[in-house]
Amino acid sequence: MSQVASKLIGGNFLLTDTHPKDVFIPEEFTEEQLMIWQTVHDFCLKELHSLGLERVAQLDASKDMELIKELFHKAAELGLCGVSIPEEYGGMGLDFNTGLLFTEALALGLSFATTIGAQVSIGSLPIVFYGTHEQKQQYLPKIASGEYACSYALTEPGSGSDANSAKTKAVLNDAGTHYLLNGQKMWITNGGFADIFIVFAKIDDDERLSAFIVEKVFGGIEIGKEEKKMGIKASSTVQLFFNNCPIPKENLLGERGKGFNMALNILNNGRIKICAGGVGGMKFGTTKSVEYANQRYQFDKPISDFGAIKYKLGQMAMLAFVNESAAYRVGAEVDKKYKELKDNGATENEAKINSMREYAIECAILKVQGSEAVCWVADEAIQVHGGMGYSMETGVEMAYRDARITKIYEGTNEINRMLSLAEFYKRAFQTKELKINNAMRSVPLGIAKNFNPFSSGFLADESEIVSNLKNAFLIITGSAGRKLKKKLVDEQEIVMNLADIMGVAYMAESALLRIKKLNSDPNSDKEALKIKTKMLQLYIYEALEIARKAADNAIDSYGRGVEKFTMKRVINTLLKSYDINPTKTRREIAEVVIAANKYPF
Repeated sequence: MSQVASKLIGGNFLLTDTHPKDVFIPEEFTEEQLMIWQTVHDFCLKELHSLGLERVAQLDASKDMELIKELFHKAAELGLCGVSIPEEYGGMGLDFNTGLLFTEALALGLSFATTIGAQVSIGSLPIVFYGTHEQKQQYLPKIASGEYACSYALTEPGSGSDANSAKTKAVLNDAGTHYLLNGQKMWITNGGFADIFIVFAKIDDDERLSAFIVEKVFGGIEIGKEEKKMGIKASSTVQLFFNNCPIPKENLLGERGKGFNMALNILNNGRIKICAGGVGGMKFGTTKSVEYANQRYQFDKPISDFGAIKYKLGQMAMLAFVNESAAYRVGAEVDKKYKELKDNGATENEAKINSMREYAIECAILKVQGSEAVCWVADEAIQVHGGMGYSMETGVEMAYRDARITKIYEGTNEINRMLSLAEFYKRAFQTKELKINNAMRSVPLGIAKNFNPFSSGFLADESEIVSNLKNAFLIITGSAGRKLKKKLVDEQEIVMNLADIMGVAYMAESALLRIKKLNSDPNSDKEALKIKTKMLQLYIYEALEIARKAADNAIDSYGRGVEKFTMKRVINTLLKSYDINPTKTRREIAEVVIAANKYPF
């Protein structure tokens, strides 16, 4: 892969090599951006953690809606409900990457993070992205101020992942002034106290969805009982029933029949934010675990001295670091694409929509990787605490229950794995946005020479491995495609295997580019760099294991005879052994976490 990336093209990381100078790394956040993080962090500490564990547990158990509303309005007073709304409409107008930083800090807000997260993301962004100037003027200032709480109504009892099969219908009345909305929605976050609903429905007999801005005061809306859920209990979740709900025709959001595309693009935004929130959750889980491990004594020493606990602490910190590297890399790319589109004459709405759409592949990858990592960290945090972790007393069992939903909402992880591949195939073979043929021609040369323009010098072995992970994905994709042709899309197990290779390739590359950029900066903290490099190396060691297993499963599922034997030899050559001591590496990371008594970076 000798071609150097020069354009902001989603998915292009698989086909080109990115120079470290071209990526954003978290160490580059400005003081102003970090002040926003601190404001949100302090709000969560003061308004939630200061309540005491017993009060938080009570909130979690009883769904005290009045307390949720009180917290909601306190957040609004700080401007937290308007972070994604332009300043001209009363919001903070944060760029996308700063919005991700906000989401990371908000993770400290426990279940309440879901309430604010829905307000600033799926609840308001449809109007920000697709609304007319008049719609924005009417609604966004009140959403930003917290006068209006908002929610997003897409899912129905019979339509989840297949959102376009929704049955809710809107019909224009005889006077031509209002749409009459009839149908049912479920799993509506903030629905129990929302003033505004973004509702997706089909107009007349349309095949595709449209979207509407629906106010509760319009009438014809019945709000169901609060759902009894495994986690995120301090978040309102209800069903909605519409019975001839009258919607002014001016409240059609965007174009008729374009609601499904709108929903997908809004979900892209939510997917990457799940990873950013997951990063906050991983750091929180790491900190809670090491605090307990340092003060819990067994056999006359703290349990943080034991290798089994160091394994968990080192792994937690590594996952937080790698996911952080990837999330803010993509966030910055979205911001750059937005500027590029604006400079080329796109309207504000077009630039926001298309900059987000561009990185649909990466957003799906990050949703999967971030959610699975934060669930692992939450589970192991309970394990570090032992019996105390299973008790409500320490609070980590709540984090475990809250984390589990991240693998389901914004599209299940299975759907997101398949979506990442489907989007890649579409761009590579249908729209031709991704020049896969050029990359495929260079793959044999790369295998023969292990050629990578950035593989000499610092982290040469790691650079070669990242290149080989991408080459392995391309080779198996090509081989499976030739063998199965159009049937490949129906072989979901193989598709998910390929998605796993793609995912770890992106995560490993993101961490690698971060370390290389830090290494080239004479002002970077060299001691911190040593440990961050260890985190990269540990991740690469594990990424190879994941990729080897996924590759074997895929090849064994479609390959036969000589072809299968040849493919396995090629992949074994590419994904060869990486010579590090994983136990020593993981312990070195853990010892820094133990000394800091928290996630250290």
